[in-house]
Amino acid sequence: MAIPGTGTIYNGREGHTRDLLSKREFGDVEVHVEFMVPRQSNSGIYLMGRYEVQVLDSHGVENSAYPGNQCGGIYPRWLDSRNVGGHAPRVNASKPAGHWQSFDLVFRAPRFDAAGRKIAHARFEKVVHNGVLIHEDVMVTGPTRAARFADEANETLRGPIQLQGDHGPVAYRNLRVRPLPPDTGPHPFPQALQAMDTYTKQRFPLSDFTRDQQLDMIQSAGYAGIGWDKLSSDATRQLARAAAARGLSLAALYYQGNLTRAGVTWDASLLETIKALKGSDTIIWLHIVSRAFARSDPAGDAVAVPALRQLADAALANGLRVAIYPHKGDWTERVQDATRLARRVGHPALGVSFNLCHCLMVGDEDTIPELLADAAPYLFIVTLNGADTGAGGTTWKRLIQTLDRGSFDLNPLLRTLHQLRFRGPFAVQGYGLKGDVADNLQRSMKAWQRLVGEINSTTTTHHEPYGARPLF
Repeated sequence: MAIPGTGTIYNGREGHTRDLLSKREFGDVEVHVEFMVPRQSNSGIYLMGRYEVQVLDSHGVENSAYPGNQCGGIYPRWLDSRNVGGHAPRVNASKPAGHWQSFDLVFRAPRFDAAGRKIAHARFEKVVHNGVLIHEDVMVTGPTRAARFADEANETLRGPIQLQGDHGPVAYRNLRVRPLPPDTGPHPFPQALQAMDTYTKQRFPLSDFTRDQQLDMIQSAGYAGIGWDKLSSDATRQLARAAAARGLSLAALYYQGNLTRAGVTWDASLLETIKALKGSDTIIWLHIVSRAFARSDPAGDAVAVPALRQLADAALANGLRVAIYPHKGDWTERVQDATRLARRVGHPALGVSFNLCHCLMVGDEDTIPELLADAAPYLFIVTLNGADTGAGGTTWKRLIQTLDRGSFDLNPLLRTLHQLRFRGPFAVQGYGLKGDVADNLQRSMKAWQRLVGEINSTTTTHHEPYGARPLF
């Protein structure tokens, strides 16, 4: 029971008062708060007045109307008159109505470059409900539904803590906020590298080797995982098991989408495959072709966005993500097409793959730093290869080589990704390579290790000092 005058904030029996906002604004923070709700009541805690963790009477509730509408849920966004991208808690840790409960949150504010361009979304690094970890590393692509500051274009580095007071009776106590040092210092560059099956399928999509022989070569060369062409859901399960038996992850699967005037369609096996890979964190590469819309034509966005949100919903529900795969000749032929779509979709499980060979082929070599900065908040995976500089519009032979070959300097590209704090995964592209498969794999791995070593040799760890630690 909440007793007035005891250090408890209470909005009364009717529960229809104004929201409370802190005078001080915060960016990266740790928050501890205790709360109590009666039966069927509702509130929320907004970080920066924008990103809500739901407070709700959810004890014993197994299913909710939509993801995020549970106590401890990361509430969805409201885009095109529908909920988008809510995150349900891993487990329901709610106590019965009328009992004090607690949240412990670690939150990271969005990041912006010197020009004010957002390069990283807001993120809940950790959410603990009543001592139980219910979220870890959850990205929020913009302000959630009913936020005080709901305009994505006005996201900032700091904002107030907001307690929702108009959705029903609620009591709060012991609200403590500790500013965290900005997580802006350099981090070690990721060393893991995935091998695309284009390396082991020299007659792609056919190979002269069995599946197990391909996996053995990839493992022997020191790769962390694989990217593979689409299979049936049963064959995908078998591939994932065979890879795991060798210590390899199934990092990505490659599918085609077809954009018509009616929507986007894909292979019938895709949704079953997503369910089969539940909890694997596999990325679905989706390249989108179209006869209805010209290459890069944004007129197709209105048709594509609803279908992509549905696919992203299915991926999120199963712990997977979808990355639009720019491919020369596709409707989504350029990385800027994929970024535009990801921004319109606004779903945390829908992002972008940056593919070096296709970026070079369409003639975007000179603008790669800008393209990466624009894509950064949505960037899920990067594919690399050796290539020749200035070879846009020529041949794949010049634009897809092993990592140790070609005149294109990979070091500045990787340093740009490092500055943008991209942490992988990276995959190496081998479409059309000639020569010995095992040797090609080993050459690229050795070149990768050299590149990573060069970057990490100049990386130092730096953190800005802690600020004040006021109680809210």
